[in-house]
Amino acid sequence: MAARVKKQKTRIEDIRRVELIEAAHRIFLREGLRGLTSSRICNEAGMSQGILTYYFKDKDEVLFEMVRVANRVLMDEVVVNLKAATTRWERMVAIIDGNFPTEKFDRNTANAWISFYAEAGHNERYARLQRLFYRRLGSNIASALSPSCPKAEIDHFVQGFAAMLDGLWLRRGHSEADVGLDSAKALLTEYTIKMLGEAM
Repeated sequence: MAARVKKQKTRIEDIRRVELIEAAHRIFLREGLRGLTSSRICNEAGMSQGILTYYFKDKDEVLFEMVRVANRVLMDEVVVNLKAATTRWERMVAIIDGNFPTEKFDRNTANAWISFYAEAGHNERYARLQRLFYRRLGSNIASALSPSCPKAEIDHFVQGFAAMLDGLWLRRGHSEADVGLDSAKALLTEYTIKMLGEAM
């Protein structure tokens, strides 16, 4: 009987943790990291004030878990696209499309991620997540281009690709009209073609 009660409690705790993470994610997309406070997260989740520290060590822990989940959403988008690709070029297109999800490439989402990048400059936990994203991006590109391109050429291309990717999201955050979804994809596709040429 005790084991069943413990199992049920664990399941409820897991559900509450997910609800708080999802509430934090909604606020993050609307207002960035600066808009996230313990009381606002609890209000968004429909829970009483102070409940957050029952399920998490502190506010920073829920924020870290929220960013980790949000990061994984973008990564999963790329993985889904890659599974449908059969050629090197299709794999590169899959990576480009996955990094500009149709329903998420908007000004609020872009500004939320800009706030994360700014925080990662002096928060090592966030910096680790950022490095993980870049490693995953590099790995996906390497799998798309190998063995037709030497490693040094791939590494050089990944640096420029990542810089353009960050820059396009930054521009999206500054203006609703400056860089739209189609133009962002077109610019990164053009860069890819010019840099890789015959390798594709």
